[in-house]
Amino acid sequence: MKNKLRIRSVLTLMLLLVSHMIFAQQRTLTGTILDENGSPLVGATVRVKGGTVATTTDDKGNFSLEVPGDAQVVEVSFIGYATKEAPIVGNTIRVELEPNADQDLEEVVVIGYGTARKKDLTGAMVTISEKNFNKGLMTSPDQLIQGKTPGVMVINNTGQPGGSVTVRIRGNSSIRASNNPLFVLDGVPMSGNSPLPEGRGGFSSDRGNPLTYLNPNDIASMDILKDASATAIYGSRGANGVVIITTKKGVPGSPAINLGVTAGVSSMREYPDVLSADKFREALQFYTPSEVSDADFGSNEDAFKAITRHAITQNYYGDVSGGTEHGKYRLSGGYLNQNGIIRTSQLKKYTGNFTGNFRFLENKRLGLDFAMFVTQMDNRYAPINAMVGSEGNVISQALQWNPTRPLRDEQGVPTFVSTTTRNPLTSLEAFKDQATTNTMVINVAPYYKITDDLEYRFIYSAMRQTGNREGMYRAGLIDPSAAENEQAFLSNNSETNLQMTHMLSYNKQVNEDWNINAVAGYEYLDYNYKNNISFGGGFQYLGLDYFDYLQYSPVSTREISSYRSPTNQLQSVFLRGGFNYLNRYLLTATVRRDGSTKFGSNNKYAVFPSLAVAWNVAEESFLSSGDVFDQLKIRLGWGRTGNQEFPSGASLDRLVFGNQSISQANYGNDDLKWETSTTLNAGIDFGIWNNRLYGSIDYFHKTTTDALFEQTLAQPAPAGRIWVNLDGEIVNKGVEIALTGTIIKNTDWTWDLTGNATFLKNSVSGLIGYYETGALRGQGFSGVLGQRMVNGQPLNVWYLAEYAGIDPETGMSMYRGLDGSASSANDPAVNKFYANSPNPTTLLGISTNVTYKKFSLGANMNGALGHYLFNNTAATALGLSNLSARNIGSAFFDTSVKESTSNSAAPSTRYLEKGDYLKMANLTLSYDVGNVGKTFRNLRVSLTGQNLFIITKYTGFDPEVNTDGATNGIPSLGIEYLPYPPSRNILLGVNFAL
Repeated sequence: MKNKLRIRSVLTLMLLLVSHMIFAQQRTLTGTILDENGSPLVGATVRVKGGTVATTTDDKGNFSLEVPGDAQVVEVSFIGYATKEAPIVGNTIRVELEPNADQDLEEVVVIGYGTARKKDLTGAMVTISEKNFNKGLMTSPDQLIQGKTPGVMVINNTGQPGGSVTVRIRGNSSIRASNNPLFVLDGVPMSGNSPLPEGRGGFSSDRGNPLTYLNPNDIASMDILKDASATAIYGSRGANGVVIITTKKGVPGSPAINLGVTAGVSSMREYPDVLSADKFREALQFYTPSEVSDADFGSNEDAFKAITRHAITQNYYGDVSGGTEHGKYRLSGGYLNQNGIIRTSQLKKYTGNFTGNFRFLENKRLGLDFAMFVTQMDNRYAPINAMVGSEGNVISQALQWNPTRPLRDEQGVPTFVSTTTRNPLTSLEAFKDQATTNTMVINVAPYYKITDDLEYRFIYSAMRQTGNREGMYRAGLIDPSAAENEQAFLSNNSETNLQMTHMLSYNKQVNEDWNINAVAGYEYLDYNYKNNISFGGGFQYLGLDYFDYLQYSPVSTREISSYRSPTNQLQSVFLRGGFNYLNRYLLTATVRRDGSTKFGSNNKYAVFPSLAVAWNVAEESFLSSGDVFDQLKIRLGWGRTGNQEFPSGASLDRLVFGNQSISQANYGNDDLKWETSTTLNAGIDFGIWNNRLYGSIDYFHKTTTDALFEQTLAQPAPAGRIWVNLDGEIVNKGVEIALTGTIIKNTDWTWDLTGNATFLKNSVSGLIGYYETGALRGQGFSGVLGQRMVNGQPLNVWYLAEYAGIDPETGMSMYRGLDGSASSANDPAVNKFYANSPNPTTLLGISTNVTYKKFSLGANMNGALGHYLFNNTAATALGLSNLSARNIGSAFFDTSVKESTSNSAAPSTRYLEKGDYLKMANLTLSYDVGNVGKTFRNLRVSLTGQNLFIITKYTGFDPEVNTDGATNGIPSLGIEYLPYPPSRNILLGVNFAL
């Protein structure tokens, strides 16, 4: 019995000792993390020093963490604040963090094929994060950065939902090849093609934005690489700059759901200034009194209001993310239903995105990054075509409608006038134009950390885009005699792009003084594009959509065509090395060798090098003791990049198949080579007074040579065209300034103000002769070109007749002759003069954010100065010659000048206007409600006004416009012709987490 008691006693003692040891090994630590003002920090990280045990704070700044019994110190960190170590005294702690002036410099940003700390950058690049994106109704990523950074111009070419956008980084530098930057999605270079098939006839001519398939809510940041030292890693595709889009990834932790709902209404910001019914009657009495009885129908109509509407938009978005440090995931989905302000136009977009980041093996050296994007867009288009002539499109038809004529008869049927004077309501009914496009992008990137410093990564990505467009034309509504000859078409596009990239990345802190990083890789890209279109006519309306039974059309009316792009492949090797000595002296060198199937057999390969240095002056002892400069870096970079954005097969003999015929459309050129741009960039980055004021200044000088151009063979050579490299050079140079200041910062108030400005100068020299583009359209403007590429001037300069007023005797327009005389006898088609440039010389961006407790107000403005736009709408759709059958623009009703109604329009400086503007792009007021009960977290309510007002003297719809006037593939700029008008949007948004 005594032995049993002793055994029990020993066991009891052992259990007590074990329990004590277990308790001693682990305990619960709680606490609160606050900012410098005593406010809770949500999402701050609390980690046991030297271990992996960590957690984050909740919405009240509180945390609870199981820590080892021997833990003595925790590390507390939060973005924008200095990391702080706190001793563990007892079971509860309270920590206050202080802002870190150097935190912004420690931020990791995405560069080509890798990442880098901001403080280690040597090239000219800007990162724009989600919190600084433009707010409002955004259908594509490029709209998020409009006006946000110097050197970047974003023009919404049209108000069509999902419509095309012009993006330029540091101006235009190519005569014939594309001037668009390269967009890279999570390491996948985009082709820049739109999946939307082309229409035909009077159908919408806008091809849409190639980036619309992306949901802006899925984007975390956008990195803009501007100079060659930053873009040379992309070689032959880096000449126009690079925009790297980084999407959101999963965050370690329990599954979290974020939801957002936005609803709003869009409307015309301002209606075009045409004559009202009463003013129209006055004009008839003044100009054509003998025709009043035939032209006044006694009504009072506003045709433009009849074709527009207050359009409702709905946007729903949600994502769920979570996981651990070794396995993170994020799944998101979105639905956008945007009705256009022109009746019958609409965009529906369905998006899905899944990303996963996983680490395997016991040592976690093996990893896998995976991403998939899936999008379907359903579009409906109004008949707004820029290629129309005297019949116009629905915009000109509404502008020209006689305001005294009823739009509908007593039975509600649209009034018929004639086949040339078309009722805009009839046009909306006569055209049915719809398209469905699908995009899928898959990106798989396994990697293995060979050592702590060396990593191998393989990237395989595939992009598949398809587009199907259906259109039918009720010709009988426009012309009753064509009621049995109505038309339809089916058009299809498909594109498949493949990428394979092998990379070795090395990053080594050699010692306290030296850091070395390098990346080497091989890349293969393949782009495959094809389309086809089928057309049929001779239909009689039976209440069905003609494109559903094209086989019913007479064989004689049918047309069919198909196309597949020639081989378009690119293979490359690249190498980049970076050195950091004492965090003061930085060097980056890059070289890439590209081989492309687009170029001649003698020039398939080219090398693109770059070199950049930087000096962190603020790290020097003679400055580090001061309190003025928190950041001061001087940068200098040089590099050479290329531009191969022109049709594949251009260097080869190409044949075109017609109706049982074959003809040669292109003659090969074995010596065709890359368009090459060489850039020198000098910059300075600075921050003072604890970074209350910081910014950058850059000067750049970019020279482009061997410009790609397609020209007609000179006689007596056979008919056809050939691609060549032109002599001469194009120079872009300028200065970029960005400045951000914190004006107020205290417990309740903060006020930040950011401004950026770019001063650009562009010129071309060494050309033999000149090249024309800039197609001007409309009544009397057939075949008219208004722009030239000419030596000593910027690209796309205006060459027009010089308007000299109205001849008081004849009422006809006078033009300046070559001898300087002003006469109505001078031919405006012959006497053309240089008439300024459509290229802005100054770009502006202004942003400000004000917060008061839980309220915040953000405003963003953008603008451009120093350029001229041709108001083609006014020239050919609103002139006095419309009277008495059609309406005119109010500006043409001038009783002080007796202009004749027989005075026809001509391409002259009369319609050339200054395009200077400053636009209130978006204004957002929001309120952070916080948590509601135990279900809704971080509830936020916002009200956004977009495109609220514009300060400009331009009389057209909007100075932010770029109607396509390209001729023979030479792009145009600065033309407004009957565009889809921009809208003003008012949006109410609610965001919260579960």
